[in-house]
Amino acid sequence: MLTPATFRAIVSGRQRGLAASGIRTVLRLFSIPYRIIVSLRNHAFDRGWRAVHKVDVPVISVGNLTLGGTGKTPFVAWISKWLIQQGIKPAIVSRGYKQDREYRNDEARELAEKIPDVPHVQNPDRVEAAQAAIKQHAAEAIVLDDGFQHRRLARDLDFVLIDSLEPFGFDYIFPRGTLREALSSLRRADAVALTRVDRISKERLADLKRIIQSIAPKATWVELVYRAACLINRGGESVSLNELRDARVCGFCGIGNPENFAGTLAGEAWRVQQCKEYPDHHHYTQGDCDWLSKFAADCDATAVLCTHKDLVKVRSLWQSPIPLYAVIQETDIQSGEAELVSLLGKLFNAYR
Repeated sequence: MLTPATFRAIVSGRQRGLAASGIRTVLRLFSIPYRIIVSLRNHAFDRGWRAVHKVDVPVISVGNLTLGGTGKTPFVAWISKWLIQQGIKPAIVSRGYKQDREYRNDEARELAEKIPDVPHVQNPDRVEAAQAAIKQHAAEAIVLDDGFQHRRLARDLDFVLIDSLEPFGFDYIFPRGTLREALSSLRRADAVALTRVDRISKERLADLKRIIQSIAPKATWVELVYRAACLINRGGESVSLNELRDARVCGFCGIGNPENFAGTLAGEAWRVQQCKEYPDHHHYTQGDCDWLSKFAADCDATAVLCTHKDLVKVRSLWQSPIPLYAVIQETDIQSGEAELVSLLGKLFNAYR
């Protein structure tokens, strides 16, 4: 099975040779029926041939065009906190991919720790989930996590996040690339947020803005940065980043784009030895944690770092004497915050 990094190395073209070229050819053939199905489905919704269901409160969708790794979770948290500040009671709705026995997946568990007062309803039927959030939790707004492609639930605002480091899915629909649907779908977006803009040049940022705005000229433009704010230990206690300044550390993650986490580690004042990657939504076992403990010891690391999404799954399994911390990231809006707030304000003023 291809690891996320190997898959991206192949579809991006970075990995050369006959084997990689052959895999790209096969993946391109598989992408044809996928592209046709997605196109027909979108056409059916655009023409009104498939039903769209509206609920009684505003729905704000946060999604993307590519597979994972754009930073949806911290942005969902930012919107939820903004709503609370306005006196609006939000609920988060998501599909619940790879739920546990408590019917929560890793994103839900992560959000529950970041914003514990916000209910999170997970159900593959997002319409049913939204209705349950309103009825059972008295939600006054729905934040639809990963909702851009899930069009059965009517939404009042569509936010699309694009990772500046991997913006267009290597120009191919999955599985030849990482696009979930064609770039032209951006025309449905009310706002486009380009993430991790601090990790590209000003020239590259200008090029991306020009390309995206040529596709979605009416969409509000937002630029986001995700900054490491602090660490959290296994007990959930906040720890200053300076506690590990110049320390030898190693890391691991099971997220959609592990290169982004590796980049976060590299950007801090730590001596990073290695970073082990697992598939997105990886189900960690005791064996995994024992292996990671040995891995850290072999690296002579004084601490092990992971994402918050990983910590919620491994904290009860971690038995190593080497301390484990999650790197907590916060959303910093570099550009477009006033326009974004205006967009949200107009929506809720219309409902009042």
